[in-house]
Amino acid sequence: MKKNNIKLMQGNEACVEGAIAAGMRFYGGYPITPSTEIAEGSAQKLPRVGGKFIQMEDEIGGIAATIGAALTGVKAMTATSGPGFSLKQENIGYAAMAEIPCVIVNVQRHGPSTGLPTSPSQGDVMQAKWGTHGDHPVIALSPSSVKETFDLTIRCFNLAEKYRTPVILLLDEIVGHMREGIAIPDTSELEIIDRKKPSQDDKDYLAYKVEEGEYVAPMAGFGDGFRYHVTGLVHDESGFPTNSNAVADKLCTRLMKKIEDNIDDIVTYEELYMEDAEVVVLSYGGTARSAKSAVKKAREKGLKVGMFRPITIWPFPEKQIKEIADKVKGIIVAELNYGQLVLEVERVVKGSSDIFHIGKVDGDIITPDEILSKIEEVI
Repeated sequence: MKKNNIKLMQGNEACVEGAIAAGMRFYGGYPITPSTEIAEGSAQKLPRVGGKFIQMEDEIGGIAATIGAALTGVKAMTATSGPGFSLKQENIGYAAMAEIPCVIVNVQRHGPSTGLPTSPSQGDVMQAKWGTHGDHPVIALSPSSVKETFDLTIRCFNLAEKYRTPVILLLDEIVGHMREGIAIPDTSELEIIDRKKPSQDDKDYLAYKVEEGEYVAPMAGFGDGFRYHVTGLVHDESGFPTNSNAVADKLCTRLMKKIEDNIDDIVTYEELYMEDAEVVVLSYGGTARSAKSAVKKAREKGLKVGMFRPITIWPFPEKQIKEIADKVKGIIVAELNYGQLVLEVERVVKGSSDIFHIGKVDGDIITPDEILSKIEEVI
């Protein structure tokens, strides 16, 4: 790695760098704080690599343009925050149903509604899972550092391309606006996944025909010489709508199974001091930084405390949480909201361990000392 590739940059800037390294060549969006630097960076850098940037009339137009670009075969991204994420929900569902790979970045800020525009929050965790209607697959990753933002942005594109699905990078304002020095690897060192395309000789190409034992069909780009229909309605292998109950069941089950049956490939996490932990702090994103500091302070006091950080928020790392719950007295969930992912932990643990929550909804961060006080209260 070249020494001069070490740069001081913001999380939002690292997102742009990662996206371009992953092959992003289209950005469609509408600026909204605290995600605006992603739009600005994309506008500046995409033309240098032959890509396109377009500012749309609003957030709905932003994701619609992103979906349209993805259908032409390019890797496409949009970014937003708070109210903009709400507006994009219908088209996230459309992309899930039509199996259009794209990346949606949500730099979470305080809400509801317009809330505190530049104050941090992790209040969109459940919206990322349930924001659009119907049963649909969801992949959402949450970085806790600037370097990890670079890495996970690339991974979002890889997962989107591999599974033909929209993928959400669930940033928060803490990480989005934080500056750290990071080493930018040469693109030759990166694993980049591109969508599987049909053979040009495939005269019988069907855009949604999945071979036996597989979950994802090859995807032709508009202009590649193939014709197919794209709709948010239940559709057959050609893409045309149908009211067949059998087709609906087969399609919707496959959409879910392509994620559920590949959880081990999708879920990543970090553990710290777990070997002898009696109490575990579970935290993610920017708040995990406070949690890690608190756990280290607790260890200095001789307290047997560990930490678990889900990097993949959705699908939820159920297997790992169950294993932890069977070994420890309690799990403290630290998150910057009124209590969201803690509900998922309670659902998975099913009473095999005590669950505690520390949250905040005043627009300020949760400090290490506040988490340490909670640890000392629980242990």
